[in-house]
Amino acid sequence: MNRLKASREVKSVDLPNCHLIKGIEAGADDIDILPNGLAFLSVGLKCPGLHSFSPDKPGGILMMDLKKENPRALELRISRGFNLASFNPHGISTFIDNDDTVYLFVVNHPEFKNTVEIFKFEEEENSLLHLKTIKHELLPSVNDIIAVGPAHFYATNDHYFSDPFLKYLETYLNLHWANVVYYSPNEVKVVAEGFDAANGINISPDKKYIYVADILAHEIHVLEKHPNMNLTQLKVLKLDTLVDNLSIDPSSGDILVGCHPNGQKLFIYDPNNPPSSEVLRIQNILSEKPTVTTVYANNGSVLQGSSVASVYDRKLLIGTLYHRALYCEL
Repeated sequence: MNRLKASREVKSVDLPNCHLIKGIEAGADDIDILPNGLAFLSVGLKCPGLHSFSPDKPGGILMMDLKKENPRALELRISRGFNLASFNPHGISTFIDNDDTVYLFVVNHPEFKNTVEIFKFEEEENSLLHLKTIKHELLPSVNDIIAVGPAHFYATNDHYFSDPFLKYLETYLNLHWANVVYYSPNEVKVVAEGFDAANGINISPDKKYIYVADILAHEIHVLEKHPNMNLTQLKVLKLDTLVDNLSIDPSSGDILVGCHPNGQKLFIYDPNNPPSSEVLRIQNILSEKPTVTTVYANNGSVLQGSSVASVYDRKLLIGTLYHRALYCEL
């Protein structure tokens, strides 16, 4: 079992109307789009041992209005008092409250630590108001997050340990100690475990199921959500690629997956043999035979290391772990 798919090459699947997004040069690891077409992009992630095209620049949150003709990516201002210099955003998720308040949840790795930041989005000012920082012993190595309330979320830990050497050992020994945690102000608990490296997480449109990508096992797990927020595994979809972040197509409920066809190229960066990109669409994941189609694939000549794909009204955004981002009209 080759966890990194080190020998895999990808055949290009091009989309006709695409261009690279100006202003994104060092990754847009995760993307979340509001129902009104406002897209949030988490940019500039740095991880120990991972390549970075701008190692000295802090990360940030960009916004694109996909209702506009030629949307541009604008950086959102973040309220005073939040430490911008150490901002290192990873997975993100939005939550809209009953009073239409928009909350943005951001996995953050300041100085390579693990926190979850909750912001309130202030649309008039194009800014984020920082509300709280969450740290918890059950959140040692957070990767991605799906918000289910104003201070409530599921999060994936891609490792059991937070120490870099122990993380390396854990992966090397194939311990499968990664997990999913439910967090609320009243209760924090592990709700699913046994993952090789739990990565992207999302929720079905009817809010009944949680989807989790296990990047090194090349799997998407479908978990049933219970009223007490516990999860039980329903099924596992095996794929031939390293699955990173998961997005839901709001028009169909399909899952869009940002994938790494070859993990070795991703982790050991060579500009002459760069990591490739791959976006899959999964239809009817609950059925006996879900349909898996390739939406986009590139050998790294245009886009390196795709980590996420999000769609809104026939507009597709593809983000990467540490490279550029692509905007396509479908």
